[in-house]
Amino acid sequence: MARKPTSTNRTPETAKVPTSESPDSKRAPTLTTLRGEIDQLDQDLVGLLNRRAEIASQIGQIKHHQGLEIWSAAREDEVIARALAASQGPLPIETLRLIFRELMSGSRSLQRTLRVACLGPKHSYSYLAAVAKFGEAVEHVPVGSIAAVFEELNRRHVEFGIVPLENSTDGRIADTLDMFIKLPNVKIRAEVKLRIHHCLLGRCEWGQVRRVYSKSQALSQCRNWLGKNLPQATKVEVVSTAAAAELAQREEFAAAVASRSAAQAYRLNILTENIEDQLHNVTRFAVLAEVAEQRTGHDKTSLMLRLPNQVGSLVKTLSPFEKFGVNLTWIESFPIPNSQDENDPSYLFFMDIDGHESDPQVQKAIETVRKRCERLDILGSYPRCKVIEA
Repeated sequence: MARKPTSTNRTPETAKVPTSESPDSKRAPTLTTLRGEIDQLDQDLVGLLNRRAEIASQIGQIKHHQGLEIWSAAREDEVIARALAASQGPLPIETLRLIFRELMSGSRSLQRTLRVACLGPKHSYSYLAAVAKFGEAVEHVPVGSIAAVFEELNRRHVEFGIVPLENSTDGRIADTLDMFIKLPNVKIRAEVKLRIHHCLLGRCEWGQVRRVYSKSQALSQCRNWLGKNLPQATKVEVVSTAAAAELAQREEFAAAVASRSAAQAYRLNILTENIEDQLHNVTRFAVLAEVAEQRTGHDKTSLMLRLPNQVGSLVKTLSPFEKFGVNLTWIESFPIPNSQDENDPSYLFFMDIDGHESDPQVQKAIETVRKRCERLDILGSYPRCKVIEA
């Protein structure tokens, strides 16, 4: 009798058992699949961005009905800071900041296109500061002088203006301080701290440069570099760095000290870059408006004081700030225009203090200081800001 074959649990050698480690189960992504994923993400992003814009428009309608301002420096700074804090990369922080700046600028323009005056033409540093604060979706109004920025705002031809206030290398901007004396009703609504990198721009070779055009402050900030590297070239002051780039574009043996942005705009070669004498070259710009910003809790206040021309008047006047625990962060003296005594002129003092004018301790300090002054003007309270790249 034939014996039945014995059963076995062994798997035949020819059988293949799929496992999680099988090459078929872990296919490397292809260019096609990755592009497909990008396309889907782009569609999702467009939908989300438009939905965000719709909500922003609804907020704008509520603000309009409640008589509130469309633009708030404090709110936009808060939104950007929160977005940057939430990022875990790999996208660079600066890229994210620019994306959100333009996103808010475009959403704001759906409510109303703001007009912003700045010292122009386009691609000047004042223009770049305006773009850094408001984005591209506003009507930038370039004017020919700092005084014209104040006048445009004072006549309500624009909603905002932006002017340089001080530079880390050269100090105060006298034209701006002079206009605060004439129009103290114009308020500082926000500040922009722009790290300035100067480039030497031109159409000719470096060694062929015979004239260097730029704004006086820019030439001053590159004084040592220009003296060492272009001693033969004549330095010519013009109204703005962008105007300098325009002249360099027209003249064969001319160069301009201006921004990288100006090089692109006027089709100039960057002969060399970062020619500023001080590596930490920062210009602080003031955003001007009719009213100051609301309190945020991390503010500063700018003041303009006229003191009696007496021994010890400055020390006596400033002592209440110490008494009430208010920190003084910046002070500049400025001779009063048309002073009666040219040999011993009177001075105004411009200063920044920590805190908002509505803070109780700041209020007490200011009111005490006011009693010791011949004149005290609050130029504005506004949020402190960090340095950004031009």
